[in-house]
Amino acid sequence: MLDIKFIRENKDLVKESARKKCLDFDAEELLEVDSKRLAILREVEDMRARQNAVNSSVASAQDPNEKERIIEEMRILKAALSEKENDLKQAEEVWKSLMYEAPNIPDFSVPEGKDDSANKEIRIWGDEHKQKGFEPKSHTEIMQNLDLADFERGAKVSGFRGYYLKNDGALLTFAIWQFVIDELVNAGFSPMIVPSMVRKDTLYGTGYLPQGEEDMYKTQDDDYLAGTGEVAAMSYYSGEVLPLDKFPIKILAFSPCFRREAGSHGKDTKGLIRVHEFMKLEQVVLCKADHQESIKWHEQITNNTQAIMQKLKIPYRIVLNCGGDLGLGQVKKYDIEAWVPSEGKYRETHSSSYFHDFQTRRLNIRYKDENGNLHFAHSLNNTAIATPRILVPILENYQQEDGSVIVPEALRKYIGKDRISLK
Repeated sequence: MLDIKFIRENKDLVKESARKKCLDFDAEELLEVDSKRLAILREVEDMRARQNAVNSSVASAQDPNEKERIIEEMRILKAALSEKENDLKQAEEVWKSLMYEAPNIPDFSVPEGKDDSANKEIRIWGDEHKQKGFEPKSHTEIMQNLDLADFERGAKVSGFRGYYLKNDGALLTFAIWQFVIDELVNAGFSPMIVPSMVRKDTLYGTGYLPQGEEDMYKTQDDDYLAGTGEVAAMSYYSGEVLPLDKFPIKILAFSPCFRREAGSHGKDTKGLIRVHEFMKLEQVVLCKADHQESIKWHEQITNNTQAIMQKLKIPYRIVLNCGGDLGLGQVKKYDIEAWVPSEGKYRETHSSSYFHDFQTRRLNIRYKDENGNLHFAHSLNNTAIATPRILVPILENYQQEDGSVIVPEALRKYIGKDRISLK
């Protein structure tokens, strides 16, 4: 959420941000509603002051007739105030809903574009490993041949996009988790298993509502199943004033994640690229309210992910997301995309974003600086690893012509073997 004072003073910048992010947001409507809200608020405050004055005069009134007149005036004033307070409540609800839709300001380096086709490639690693001397199989074929997954029974039990991971498919997943946990705990991140079922206000706080509701699973109690551990990890400190010496706060959040994949009809209908239920390890960082500090940590958490991919020796590229491929709250975002041999292209496996104080303002996460002044912290997040999607590039890049799969060297101590093959 942006500061309303900032929006008033930078109306054109907010309009430009909505245009660049391809969002249907009317800054003029918000400012008009804001003006009406403030006018009603002034009326309410004047009426409350008048009510207090009348209340005080009751006690000092000696004449019974005068006292009765004042009491009648109080009754009329109370009814009018109640009506005006209801008007204020309605105005504030409209104002708040529009404030939640105001987009954060993207960094000047964010390219123009409506969707991910306009993302700008900025880095490639491992390009020389992409070529194979045989026709590569898809991950679904590899997994079925090696008895690593069961998609048919997964669909029978869980429905469309359901799956079972089994045998070395399950063991490889456990190995990936432990490898990434070791890497990031050694980098100073605090591991945390976070809730997947979250309240609506946590999703508003992190910016996933109101726009993203169609892609979320909702319970009968009006709670939601989160699509990332970022939601619960960010909300851990909601409503708190944190000591300055606690920064930077670095969390490695693990959780099951759920997405309806609304709007993806016909896309990636087979395999593990796009599923409804998955597991994720997420880097979440809170730092001081300083742009350069956010830039530093954005590059650092991106580098953490690169180090993981390089140790796994998976070819990848990094793209800078265009305006239309940014979320409502993101200032800047990188996608890390792994090479998928069977498709002959890169597919997104990670994303890395920073938000300035967009999330922390909504969640009311603050700290006191050296002079005792309060500031909203800055927040960042980055996918450390998402399973089972990461199995796709691992299995396809490490497949052998005889149908077996070499286990990445970084994972061998966790899975206890160097090759996966039919017994």
